[in-house]
Amino acid sequence: MTVHAAAGVKWSGEVFGAPCWVSLTARDLNRARDFYRAVLGWEYRPTGLGDEFTLAVSGGIPVASIGTVAPSLQRSVEWTSYFAVEDADRTVSRIRERSGTVAVGPLSLSVGRGALAADRDGAAFGIWEGQLPADWALWRQRTPAWLGLHTRDAFDAAIFYGEVLDWASDRPGSCQVDFEGGEVILRSAGHTLARLSSGAVGAASDPDVRPRWDVHFPVADVAATARAAERNGGTVLPPPHAHGPDVTEATLRDPDGARFTVTTRPSPE
Repeated sequence: MTVHAAAGVKWSGEVFGAPCWVSLTARDLNRARDFYRAVLGWEYRPTGLGDEFTLAVSGGIPVASIGTVAPSLQRSVEWTSYFAVEDADRTVSRIRERSGTVAVGPLSLSVGRGALAADRDGAAFGIWEGQLPADWALWRQRTPAWLGLHTRDAFDAAIFYGEVLDWASDRPGSCQVDFEGGEVILRSAGHTLARLSSGAVGAASDPDVRPRWDVHFPVADVAATARAAERNGGTVLPPPHAHGPDVTEATLRDPDGARFTVTTRPSPE
């Protein structure tokens, strides 16, 4: 996600519709921290949300949050992509009106309100209304994580998210939607935020081909990162593959099964 946010942006409403964070729900916080430290070199800071949450940092830049939740919420172990909204209640209503589903929330936390939802093809995502990390502008400027949606029909998905999140609207500051090479590209101020591609199968027995949002983390050496994941209890699915002379990617699962992608591509542009 490589949009240059204005200095001092600290509230979700200032960047409505844009990806604003990624978060991992883990069964064992300490084990998750150890895995991502060994594989991606992350360090950690407290979040102010209690002992069950931590902020992952790479090179002094906030990357993601990792947390455990109460078993009563019945959350699966997964990476979740969050989008900034001005009003969580209004956004939840829009999701339901357009045949999406809301699994959790909106829940109130000390710094804002969030909800977990799925689009009408079943791809899970989150929304966030409230405070962003104090150094959140660095997250957007230096691209420690970016997003891709693999869905049944990228054009139809763009319509859903556009109506829910005010993409491509006439509101000042709304995200731009472009159609290029069979993909939908989400941009803000000329910088790519996410890519939406078609071809997923909603009723597939294999979860890897169902609609989903993928979180990508750039690394210097994909093969070395994949080996580190395997040494630390993770899985490589499939083997690393090339997208050209300078871009290699691999899909990994952490020891609890949460899926993510590592790539040598510095940004999705």
